[in-house]
Amino acid sequence: MLHELTSDQDMLRDTTARFLSDRVPLSKLRKDRDDPAGFSAAYWADGAQLGWTSLLVGEDDGGGSVSGNGAVDLSLIAYEFGKHAAPGPLVDCNVVASALSNQMGAGQNGELQRAVLQDLLTGAGIATSCLGAAPWLPDSGATITIRKNGDDVVIDGSVRPVESGMQAGHFLVTGRSEGGMTQVLVPSSTPGLTIKPLKAIDVTRRFARVDFASVRAPASALIGAFGGAGAQVSRQIQNAAVMLSAESVGAMDAAFDMTVDWAFNRYTFGRALASYQALKHRFADMKSWLEASHAVSDAAAEAVGGQTALAAETASAAKSYIGEQGVELAQDCVQLHGGIGVTYEHDLHFFLRRVTLDRLLYGTPAEHRRMIAAMQINQEQAA
Repeated sequence: MLHELTSDQDMLRDTTARFLSDRVPLSKLRKDRDDPAGFSAAYWADGAQLGWTSLLVGEDDGGGSVSGNGAVDLSLIAYEFGKHAAPGPLVDCNVVASALSNQMGAGQNGELQRAVLQDLLTGAGIATSCLGAAPWLPDSGATITIRKNGDDVVIDGSVRPVESGMQAGHFLVTGRSEGGMTQVLVPSSTPGLTIKPLKAIDVTRRFARVDFASVRAPASALIGAFGGAGAQVSRQIQNAAVMLSAESVGAMDAAFDMTVDWAFNRYTFGRALASYQALKHRFADMKSWLEASHAVSDAAAEAVGGQTALAAETASAAKSYIGEQGVELAQDCVQLHGGIGVTYEHDLHFFLRRVTLDRLLYGTPAEHRRMIAAMQINQEQAA
């Protein structure tokens, strides 16, 4: 990352890097390819103790950042997740933890919300968000609806992909309602809720489809006001975009460094591959994409953490740019490795899979460009 880090931030990042290198090296990720969860409960609980799930949570609720800007601190962890192709629902657990903390800050202290947040902070449980399919967009294909029925709310529809859906104890469900977006916290054991595992591009992460057939939840399970969750959903998308962007930059760094080392150590006709002019041009292009990705990722983290006027726009710009250039860079790295680059035994595919998946979650580059265009139109109309 390009941030000027404090000593506490340096320690947070270095501790996470050492932890991931020790607990989930690439050799272990290969062995866990067919594991239903992709990681052990002890791994996730120990990571939570390092602060992975507490940086967007207020101090009064048991969380707190190390620098005063939780989004920046969390981007450092996400970067290391990408650089190590680490498993675990880092993005979704933090999206849910932040949503619950914000609700408590608004004076809505439900017993269920407090218990779930505590489990997230300690790593004792997983709660995931049903936002990955971009249900906030009118033509996203998401079909979740939430309606009132007496003192309860009723959820219908399905959503995919949901990270760690098979392992999650609770779902933060986002759906369309009369008046706007609504969010509800629903236990995975609720009658009418079914979960089906899905195959994923990234072999280190697990996803599921979640179906809701007239699933009932009490009004106390609402996160925010019924039909009034638009602003909080927007904030959740921004936080997710920051984490996914930083994670992709970490994966890009790992793939680029691996390829540069390969090019200097691989000889053809008595010359290192890196000495050929045509390859130097390709490396220059990739380096420019990488540095620009660092810059826009850092800018997004700063803006979202500080909740500046350009937070939403900068987060979408980062998600859009890195989503495009990250995959382009990783694909070039594969090609420069030659035949070995497309084999499963080589480490490179872990990082190609990571940037490819991150590109699709919480809005594709095209969807985020449309969001930026809509913001610009709204600003011009308001002027």
